[in-house]
Amino acid sequence: MIRMLLATAAIALLPGLAAAQTANCSHRGALDDAYCDENRDLVADAPTDPARLRNPSTLVFAYTPVEDPALYASQFRPLLDYLTQCTGKRVVYFQVTSNAAQVEAMRSGRLHIAGFSTGPTAFAVNLAGAVPFAIKGNEREFESYRVVVVTRANSDIRTLADLRGKRVAHTSATSNSGNLAPRALFPAAGVTPDTDYRVLFSGGHDRSVMGVNAGDFDAAPVASDVYNRMIARGQVQAANLRTIWQSDPFPTSSFALAHDLQPELAQRIRQCFYDFRFPASMSRDLGGNDRFWPATYQAQWAPVRAVADAVNAPYTRAAFDQESRRELEAEARRRAAQQQPAAPAAPATPAPAARPQ
Repeated sequence: MIRMLLATAAIALLPGLAAAQTANCSHRGALDDAYCDENRDLVADAPTDPARLRNPSTLVFAYTPVEDPALYASQFRPLLDYLTQCTGKRVVYFQVTSNAAQVEAMRSGRLHIAGFSTGPTAFAVNLAGAVPFAIKGNEREFESYRVVVVTRANSDIRTLADLRGKRVAHTSATSNSGNLAPRALFPAAGVTPDTDYRVLFSGGHDRSVMGVNAGDFDAAPVASDVYNRMIARGQVQAANLRTIWQSDPFPTSSFALAHDLQPELAQRIRQCFYDFRFPASMSRDLGGNDRFWPATYQAQWAPVRAVADAVNAPYTRAAFDQESRRELEAEARRRAAQQQPAAPAAPATPAPAARPQ
């Protein structure tokens, strides 16, 4: 039922969504017209009209598709079970196949809690009314990641300058670590994406890593946390790959609420997240993290916004629509490639006749 409900998550904007709520809004900053930011904390305010506040009987949760979405359905099961017990509401998991679909699902009211990837978090805030409140972490600090550039261990690529003339996989246009940060940071090292090397969009961090491992790409900038998890799971062998560069740290995926949940429910969900401790299996699957740390978009996402400003990549509706089209086209190409029949095997060459002795 939930899958059918959310299958149309990437829908057109609902007409008139903003009219009643923001008619008297004096400040919204970078937010879409559907939202207001009177307290200037960069995220959407809760509706002032009590009739627009929501208290759903079932809460829908989705996690960013930075890797195979099916991986997370079981990994987040302990959290969803805990949230069900803690909130007294049924909590269900929905697999999203793209960042655009996840953002549109929250915008349309079909998604209540979500873990957004670092870059798309800003689109979710500006266009979907997402309110980030937590980041994964351990007992010492919240989790951060670095942009790392990986290549094959036997490659002649040893510095960023060696990327000139190569095929380099970026993940998607909205990705902080997979696209925007490299475009902002690489020129200082003497190499400019799309000018000095060819950018090929892979569609995901795991696809970039696997593509480098298979020789489809010469190198790829990816999020270090995803890369390290893939090694830990045995999806790739560390001995086959080499890291040639890394950035300063960025925040990992945000956990966010829809802005229009009833305040009491929103606060309850926040507290449930902060009180939850990951069981051993979940901690292992999520990089050794065991809890959620409080976070805000204004503070923790400042370096991400700075990168976007540096490459003139605003988190606007126009940029989002462009990325949505790119994701759909890339997915269509992948599906078409998967459906192509395998090439017939070449006939075996007959063995030469044995010479008489």
